Amino acid sequence: MKTFMSCVVLLGIGTGLLVGNVGVAETTSGEEFIAHGTEPFWSVTVSKRGIVYSSPDIQKQAFPYVTPLKAQGRPVELMRVYPLKGRSNNTLIIKKVDVCSDGMSDQEYPYSVTLILGNKVLEGCAEKQ
Repeated sequence: MKTFMSCVVLLGIGTGLLVGNVGVAETTSGEEFIAHGTEPFWSVTVSKRGIVYSSPDIQKQAFPYVTPLKAQGRPVELMRVYPLKGRSNNTLIIKKVDVCSDGMSDQEYPYSVTLILGNKVLEGCAEKQ
């Protein structure tokens, strides 16, 4: 929750404005992520071909790939913020952490994820593919 709130403040999501020290991340080839969460189950794949959200009860939503924003003065490995194009305020935040647990398995992941789709906020874990 603390991570989510700091990201909301950083992004100014309530106003739709980007505030704070945010820059555009330098991307490298092969930057692909798979993120997922439980309760409810969902997943997001990030690749140069696009960003795709899916869950068992909702038809897949595809967004065009955009170069992620990063915290200015920080390495891109620390945080990536993907503004997702659409009718609502959609954002994907991938943050490097010591350990992220999905709460259902013993697997540990190196990234935490916050996905905002309109008025729905989902949290989960991610790894590079």
